[in-house]
Amino acid sequence: MRRRLFLAIVVLAVLQLSGLGVLAQAPKLSVSVLVKSPAETETELQVICLFRSGPENMLHGSLVETNEKLHGLLDRIRKPGLFDGDLGETILLTTPVGTLKAKRLLMVGLGDSAGFTPERMYLVGKIAYHEASRLGIAHPFFAPTILDGGVTRFTTGEVAVQVVRGMRAAQAALQASGAAGASNVEDVTFLAGPAHAADTQKGIDEALQAASASR
Repeated sequence: MRRRLFLAIVVLAVLQLSGLGVLAQAPKLSVSVLVKSPAETETELQVICLFRSGPENMLHGSLVETNEKLHGLLDRIRKPGLFDGDLGETILLTTPVGTLKAKRLLMVGLGDSAGFTPERMYLVGKIAYHEASRLGIAHPFFAPTILDGGVTRFTTGEVAVQVVRGMRAAQAALQASGAAGASNVEDVTFLAGPAHAADTQKGIDEALQAASASR
């Protein structure tokens, strides 16, 4: 019994070290903060996040602006069978001419707002990075839109840490796999409001420093 326990501990340690090795092999991830609404960005790919579709999850702030520029398209999409907003669910749109400046809009589901925690954003960050790589986007823009989704009990720094951790993990996994397009993403622009830019930058720096320490 003790031998089995010892072997299990050894295997777990090897797996953990292997994971660190993958991170160590990946190039650094460049992430910068931009004070701008996703409704105003000019980019090949803008990523936003939406809570589960339903009357209890109203749009606020930049999400309202984005919806207005899309002539109510977000309202029409957030219907059963189109985009439920479940955690990890995605929908990609080519924006119509005369609406957003961003050429494509990727929406990532956040699940229910009542049970939301920043840890969910680790998965969201991984998805955003993988999709940007798959689409061949060198400079994707990311907006967590948690506050604009109505959830205000967490800081933007807490959210940013998890997003960048997820992006970093996706970058490392793609690099290790040798998959085509693994290095498509050259940098990520992280959007934040004027009052939250410093805290967002703090969270990004924390995640990147932790990644560098594991190299």
